[in-house]
Amino acid sequence: MQKNVNIQNKRAKFEYEFLEKYTAGIVLVGTEIKSIRLGKASIADSFCEFNNGELFMINSHIEEYSFGTHYNHKAKSERKLLLNKKELKSLQKSVQNKGLTIIPLRLFTNEKGLAKVEIALARGKKLHDKRETIKERDTKIQLDRLKNRF
Repeated sequence: MQKNVNIQNKRAKFEYEFLEKYTAGIVLVGTEIKSIRLGKASIADSFCEFNNGELFMINSHIEEYSFGTHYNHKAKSERKLLLNKKELKSLQKSVQNKGLTIIPLRLFTNEKGLAKVEIALARGKKLHDKRETIKERDTKIQLDRLKNRF
């Protein structure tokens, strides 16, 4: 098992601009934590949605635990996220009024071994914003190459 698990959503940085970031706990069932500690999870296509005032992470994939029995968990299911009431209310207002979305950025374990998710209130980038991001990344790579030569 890995000591520190850090599973990132790399595509989110390209697709969205982040306004606020939060750290939330996850309600896990069965053998999900064991699979996360082995690093067998993906949050690439996932997003967060409100249901009856509670926040759920949807489309997250946590592989079935290989040593599990018939009590194994489902690989793709809704997972409840744990935040303070104030944070939940402010996020819900922002999502409803301004047309923003909530995206999971990374799934990690803290020092106590508990699984946490870093989520962000995000706005989708337009095509020209994505092009600017690509240009900035390319110029940074070229500058790093020039620095390494000398």
